[in-house]
Amino acid sequence: MTKTQMPIHVIGLGVNQVAHLDIAAQAVLASLSPQDIVLGAPRQHETIAHYAHQAQREDLPKLKVLKDAFAQWQSQGATQVVVLASGDPLYYGIGAWLMRTFSLDTLRFYPNVSSIQMACHRLGLSLQDVQVVSLHGRPLASLRRHLQSNKTLLLLTDQYSQPKQIAEECVRAGLDQSEITVCEALGYAQEKVRTFVAEAFIKDVLETELAFDPLNVIALKTSQQISRYPSSVGIPDASFVTDKGDGKGMITKREVRLAILSYMNIEQGDTVWDIGAGCGGVSVEMAYWHPRSQIIAIEHHPDRLACLTANQDRFGVIQNLSIVAGRAPDALVDLLAQNKGQNTLPNKVFIGGSDGELTALMTQVWDLLPIGGSLMVSAVTEETKYHVMQFAQQRDAEQDADEQSLQVSIAKGERLAGQRLFRPSLPVTLYHFRKYTATTSANINDKTIYKENAQ
Repeated sequence: MTKTQMPIHVIGLGVNQVAHLDIAAQAVLASLSPQDIVLGAPRQHETIAHYAHQAQREDLPKLKVLKDAFAQWQSQGATQVVVLASGDPLYYGIGAWLMRTFSLDTLRFYPNVSSIQMACHRLGLSLQDVQVVSLHGRPLASLRRHLQSNKTLLLLTDQYSQPKQIAEECVRAGLDQSEITVCEALGYAQEKVRTFVAEAFIKDVLETELAFDPLNVIALKTSQQISRYPSSVGIPDASFVTDKGDGKGMITKREVRLAILSYMNIEQGDTVWDIGAGCGGVSVEMAYWHPRSQIIAIEHHPDRLACLTANQDRFGVIQNLSIVAGRAPDALVDLLAQNKGQNTLPNKVFIGGSDGELTALMTQVWDLLPIGGSLMVSAVTEETKYHVMQFAQQRDAEQDADEQSLQVSIAKGERLAGQRLFRPSLPVTLYHFRKYTATTSANINDKTIYKENAQ
């Protein structure tokens, strides 16, 4: 975290063509000297033109160069910097980046009404009853994980997530009767609020030249239709793209996947490795249900990699699922080399495939895991079970793991010559190891221990 001697004032401008600032924010602007900086987009500078100040106006640069710019301004004599923000700076605004970059004692925040709040009031929606999704600067596909039936979403948009693209995503999800309300230029003289049905809207776009102000917020009320995107854990096998079609390729089957997800117990902020990810059944589902955790899927087979990438896009898990093309354990060397400055070290690992390298993999992963971290291994063949049992015996000797194991045997109902029967699948044995030391073994279920030792 960067330290700076000068204060950084982050002023929310509200949702108006002319900003209405409180007394504290006005006092900050009035106190600025000619060496100080007011930083913002051209439109934001215009909204405060009626508030006199002596500071230098600067356009907001890309964030990757902004950090160094603060140091440069300070070296040139600036004693304070004002950052202009839209509405509430800490709600999907620049405030979050500033908090990650500078210490709190450097920052001063002056919140205002946000575009989300304004849209809710225009439409009579209670903010606690809607889900806010930011597509600003994010892949459009990330909307897919939110497209279930009977939801009210408020979307922060950019040039790649305009009404037409949102409507197309709704149709693709099977929710073509969803209502899209576009709130344009809120607080400006040209403000408009228009509502469309997704399917009809796409036809209208093809027939007419519908134009929208790029400054917009979209309220999306999804229809009661059944969405192609799941709303509960246990995604059907046939929903995945696989290397053999119809969910029959290299993918962990739904019932086994449910057990894995339960035992892995992914929590917010976890970093999980899925080694031998295949077509991505486990890693995609972990990423889908845990957007604030980082999932890293490692796979080397070209066909399965293609399916894994297709499933990443299909379910919109672009931001928190990373794909590493390579064979473990060799691929782990590069992954570990990239860890500098990134959160790629795992605290939970699932090994679904090893290509004969299971013993080396388990040992390497175990050494990487923090206290409280966990390793889960899936085994079908007797040879694989033998290697896992050797690892389990080593853990017993070292007394450094809490072990759980189970065998999942599934028989699914089918019809043969008009008669019902249950066709069994090969049983899958799952082993789960949670790491501890002699000093923590008595309290292995205390999450505080994990948090202290994982620092």
